[in-house]
This record gives sequence, C-alpha cells and structure tokens, in this order.
Amino acid sequence: EEEIKDPYVLEFLGLKDEYSESQVEAALIAKLETFLLELGGDFTFVGRQRRLRIDDEWYRVDLLFFHRRLRCLVIIDLKLDKFTHADAGQMNLYLNYAYEHWTRDGENPPVGIILCATKGEALVHYATDNLPNKLLVREYLTALPDEKILAAEIDKTRKLLEQQRARSKA
Repeated sequence: EEEIKDPYVLEFLGLKDEYSESQVEAALIAKLETFLLELGGDFTFVGRQRRLRIDDEWYRVDLLFFHRRLRCLVIIDLKLDKFTHADAGQMNLYLNYAYEHWTRDGENPPVGIILCATKGEALVHYATDNLPNKLLVREYLTALPDEKILAAEIDKTRKLLEQQRARSKA
C-alpha cells in the first residue's frame, strides 16, 4: 500500500467543474506522461478500455498498468462520485478475471485501484477488508486544496506520526 499514493492530484488535466468518466479517462491518456509521474516511477502503461467477457456479458477495465517493482498488473477504475460497496465488488470481479487470464508466469496477483472523488473510510474498510484480492480505494483531486486545508492536513499527519512514535517507544 505504501507504493500507491493517496490522494492523487490530477490538476494537470485542466478539467472544469463538470465532467464525465470518459472525459477524465481521455484527459489522463492525453496527459499520460504526467499521469504516470503522478502515479509513481514504476508504473508502465498497458492499455485502456481493456475488454473482458464473462458468460455472455462484456466488461471494460478503464486503465491497465504494470508496476515494475511489485511485478503485477494494476487495474484502475475511475469513479466520478463517492466510493460505493458495489465498486469493490466490480473491481474484485476484474481482479479475479485478470489473475486467471492476464497474469503471466512469475508475476504477482493483480492489484486494483478505485480512483474516486470521495470515500468514506468505514465503508472502504468494510467493503474491501478480507477480500482475497488487493484492492485499494484512493481519492483524486482535480485541483490542490486551499492552503489552510493543506496546512491542517499536514498538522494532523504530524500529530499522528508523533503519537505513533510515542507508542512504539513505550
């Protein structure tokens, strides 16, 4: 999980206030180099709208990457709205399929990232814990937050780190 950032800042896409999932995806592809740098240095692009068929239905994976250090496929599903438990079920389906049909010898099981506008921590916990697949829910921002919000988050994180250090020393 440390290899996957949260949140992602997609300000470089230049999206206006209202946009669709396909507009986010198209903007990410158009700015692929910048998006890869935001993801981190070990991601390589594999494809977009990768089709998979289960029974008589077709599904599409929004974005497919390979992470060199983790040695696994990374499936990214884009969501415009708040994370829902159904999103976790959909991603789990994709991960099971990818493991069986797309993973090559010597690779680790695929990882799923659901990129959503917002998420509730409790819902993420109950929807994703104890799943057989590694599924991460990450927020994205299309613009950096206000300076005061950033300062408050830094202060909150600093206090948490100090508490963790104090517990580990005890």
